[in-house]
Amino acid sequence: MTDRPSKSHGRKTIRPTLQPQELMTDRPALARAWMAQVITLFPEAFPGLLGTSLTGKALKDGIWQLETTDLRRFGEGKHRNVDDTPAGGGAGMVLRADVLGNAIEATRRGARGRMPLIYLSPRGVPFTQAMARDLARQDGVTLVCGRFEGVDERVLEHYDILEVSMGDYVLTGGELPAMTLIDACVRLLPGVLGNAESAVEESHSAGLLEHPQYTRPAEWQGRTIPEVLTSGDHGKVADWRREQSEKLTRARRPDMWARHTAKAPEKG
Repeated sequence: MTDRPSKSHGRKTIRPTLQPQELMTDRPALARAWMAQVITLFPEAFPGLLGTSLTGKALKDGIWQLETTDLRRFGEGKHRNVDDTPAGGGAGMVLRADVLGNAIEATRRGARGRMPLIYLSPRGVPFTQAMARDLARQDGVTLVCGRFEGVDERVLEHYDILEVSMGDYVLTGGELPAMTLIDACVRLLPGVLGNAESAVEESHSAGLLEHPQYTRPAEWQGRTIPEVLTSGDHGKVADWRREQSEKLTRARRPDMWARHTAKAPEKG
């Protein structure tokens, strides 16, 4: 994807709002914060869990910034309609091209630098840890949350929107996938995780699943912590963790293991 932060920003709380973007004078853009723009029919759903724990603290500290665009504000007619029946017939409703196009135009006026435009879709390319790392290195992202049967294809073509899938299943809308994508990216931003090594050792970061973890008590329900982890020998601990990661990956994700072994350098 080619098109695609620090406490000096000051503390700042982001709340969902139905006000037009240009009226948000009390919430100016933070120059170096990673920006998440979300176009949705449910702006009140944000920040949701993103406003808690480490991502919530990072939001208040200005490491990242959240902007929501209420799609209903761009609806047509007295009832602000945003959808219509599918051309050619069929069940469900489709988000209108003119409505979504106007919402995208208004939202992207606040974009800066490299901010990919993404539509959360079950037919998109699979979201991966590598993609999260790439997006975290950008200036932010603009996310389109679909509803109903999807969006008018002409919008995707006109704006060259990247479709991204969170898995081989279908949800009622793109809001939960959007939160997942944002969380995966924000936690990789400098200053968000307390220990930078945490993001390096976890599942998928090195192409393998994470090794088992243990903590106190030393014995629980007759089960003890593996002796190597309490040996104090850091070399043996590292070897054990690597072996366990490989064992788990082979057993649970043969597809990952095949990719890992295919790109592993030859020994000798």
